Amino acid sequence: MDPHGRKSIIITRKTPILWKKWKSILLRLELAAGAAGGNLAGKLMPKSTLGTIGNCIAGIVGGGLGGQVLSMLGMGGGADAATSIGIIIGNLLSGGGGGGILMAVIALIKGILSKK
Repeated sequence: MDPHGRKSIIITRKTPILWKKWKSILLRLELAAGAAGGNLAGKLMPKSTLGTIGNCIAGIVGGGLGGQVLSMLGMGGGADAATSIGIIIGNLLSGGGGGGILMAVIALIKGILSKK
């Protein structure tokens, strides 16, 4: 029970239906943060931007990959993680970082290929 007398629900793998919904929410957060990270990277590197749509697509893919990689390394919402603000912030940062990094890598490759 919490201080207000309500029953607290901790979402872990032991509550499979809630766990699937929670993982879905975290993935959506990672993808949205990735899109924002890709666009931010595009704004910070105006000569290497892929355009708004390109930055979003690269960011979404990078956000999903970044979140999954950090989760596999045990730094994201791991298997027995309960709901907490730390997990949400971690997923937002890993998604945004992954999105920005992938967008920068794609822009770098695009720049190298366009010089040839």
